[in-house]
Amino acid sequence: MIALALRFTPMGLTLPRLSPAIGGGSRISVRLPAPTTDLQSHLCIARAATNGSPLAFSFLRELHLDENEAEALLLAHPELELAPLPSLRDRVIALRSLGISGLELSRTVLRRPDVLSQPEFGLFLDFALHELKGIKPAKLEQILTSIPLQFLEGIVGGSTMLLDHGVPSDKLGHVLTHVHVRKVFCERPLRDLEQMVLFLKHYGWPELVLRRPMLLNLDLHGQLTPRVEFLVKLGGGDAAAVRVLLAKLPALLSYTVEHYKSHLAFWRSVGISNEELFKIAMVYPKIFSVSKERKLEPRIEFLKQCNMDAVDIFKFLVKAPLFMSLSFEENLSKKLNFLVKIGYEHRTRELAWAFGATTRTSCENMQRVIGLFLSYGFSCEDIVVMSKKHPQVLQYNHESLEKKMEFLIEEMERDIRELLVFPAFLGYKLDERIKRRHATKKEMSGKQMPLTLLSLSTERFH
Repeated sequence: MIALALRFTPMGLTLPRLSPAIGGGSRISVRLPAPTTDLQSHLCIARAATNGSPLAFSFLRELHLDENEAEALLLAHPELELAPLPSLRDRVIALRSLGISGLELSRTVLRRPDVLSQPEFGLFLDFALHELKGIKPAKLEQILTSIPLQFLEGIVGGSTMLLDHGVPSDKLGHVLTHVHVRKVFCERPLRDLEQMVLFLKHYGWPELVLRRPMLLNLDLHGQLTPRVEFLVKLGGGDAAAVRVLLAKLPALLSYTVEHYKSHLAFWRSVGISNEELFKIAMVYPKIFSVSKERKLEPRIEFLKQCNMDAVDIFKFLVKAPLFMSLSFEENLSKKLNFLVKIGYEHRTRELAWAFGATTRTSCENMQRVIGLFLSYGFSCEDIVVMSKKHPQVLQYNHESLEKKMEFLIEEMERDIRELLVFPAFLGYKLDERIKRRHATKKEMSGKQMPLTLLSLSTERFH
């Protein structure tokens, strides 16, 4: 065992680096306040009553503190020897019930010895046991070892307020795990936190915070309100639409107004209006997270080279927004290569529309779809013809396509090449649409059903 050299200073008693901790590594250095004269006197009495082997010392040894650590801790915090042993044990049981045990427990006691004795910690731990289900032990340890004692009541008060405003009790621990506790509950008055809650109730409280607890870290007037107001203005004043948008991606409130303005300026330069950009965002909220320099600018330039104007680009992005964010090297470049190989020409609108359709499928599925068509006797030129009429044929699941093609040939007794005329056939659900209408038409007239009847509404079909 490594000897411990205690050093008394005007600031108190200092523990240097100690013997190896449980599981390896070195203990941290902890500065403990010097014991008062009164406590030292009581400590002597307590030791005399226990024949020099205080119960608190044995108790600390049970927490895997070595002899030097336990002795030094009691010298700096003699109040621990005066605390009833059942009280100390109850406090440790509470900590262990909250997931703080083993090395984490001994580390917590070394850093914050009064966690075992101060009544404020007892009240907080009792609240945590009953209301903070799901809080991560590491977060709780951080709170116990770093938050000043006088602020614990504020954490309880703020957490209770969140419960009163609809945060489910089984989710409160999750919220506290992911927020800046000191900023949200200690440095901010409770009324300011409640004002934020009341503001967010217009935009999807508490779901927004349950999905993105870090929103509580924001300043209501300096950050949160300006960001929401910007989105409302972008949406033409439609606060209800903004609520829907935020429900899709609460992280939108993490972006600054300056970030939004920068993106808005870019889209205006393309010819996209505020209203159109908001519609794109409603389809794909992550559009605001895409890097302008690395992705937006070069990909919009690609669409322009394919002879697309602002109207085309807007329609394209509503249908294929993933085009703006997918990896070029690992995804888009491979799909572009497939399209060129089967006969699409560079820098054409047809290439762009087909390219957009492929963003909703994997490279592997796209390759299998092309292979499936070839296996049924279609040429590459045929595939291009079908995909120009109905670009989605390149994104459908290859197994689903094969079942529909088999049904077309075997059950409907049709020529597979009819797909060249009506490739949209492959987009209808096999059981719910194709089979039912085929059976209905055959029963009514005994004749083959024209494939185009699939496009009729239920009312017009009957």
